Amino acid sequence: MNWSALDAGILGPALAAGLLVLLTHVPLGTQVLDRGIVFIDLAIAQIAGLGVIAADAMGLPEGGVAVQAAAVCAALLGALLLTWTEKKLPEQQEALIGVMFILAACAGILLLAGNPHGGEHLKELLVGQILWVTTSQLAWLAGLTAVLVAALGFGLVRRLGRFGFYGVFALAVTASVQLVGVYLVFSSLIIPALATRGLQGPRRHFVGYALGAAGYAAGLALSALWDLPSGAVIVWALAAAGLVVALLMPSRAARAA
Repeated sequence: MNWSALDAGILGPALAAGLLVLLTHVPLGTQVLDRGIVFIDLAIAQIAGLGVIAADAMGLPEGGVAVQAAAVCAALLGALLLTWTEKKLPEQQEALIGVMFILAACAGILLLAGNPHGGEHLKELLVGQILWVTTSQLAWLAGLTAVLVAALGFGLVRRLGRFGFYGVFALAVTASVQLVGVYLVFSSLIIPALATRGLQGPRRHFVGYALGAAGYAAGLALSALWDLPSGAVIVWALAAAGLVVALLMPSRAARAA
């Protein structure tokens, strides 16, 4: 155990990135769970990642504006397709989301087949690079998060109908997947929503935010102390925090009754 690894200069920006991700993913996660389309985040995240891989294959500068634009365009195209399938084939929507995920994942593997660093790129896409987040990445994420939170808070998503939800979802996932990876995107969306499913309204979101913040903080600290991959440890910490909340909720309901 290395106590000197608890460096605020490294862990602070990483925690800030996690908290920004939670601001959009907690409310979106409750909608995903209520709609019964749990795996949409994996599909959209994988499609956004495919946009990044395609941009890299074309030789565009890593982390540049062109790469961000490629990821956003890919995710929005995926959102458009999901909007159409939900309208035309609502009963098969979850299955179609799964098919989109596997097709995007396989397309990424094919694009990286000739890349000697392909395995490393795939690992970064899955587990992210949250410890190495930069100030410019945080600023970009904070600006987009503010816009998306405002859209959710003022009901713009509802007024735009089906594509409003899928479009906002695509932008939120695209902004986060390159920083925290596919696994943490899924965990940040589903674990707080699942653990707080017995709550309603603002209270559900508040508990979800607290759960998520505790998971990110504990996961970052434990990964630094034990020199373990941060993304994987944070996922386990989120799951542990979610389990605690889920176990406490029935006892609270019983006391209230």
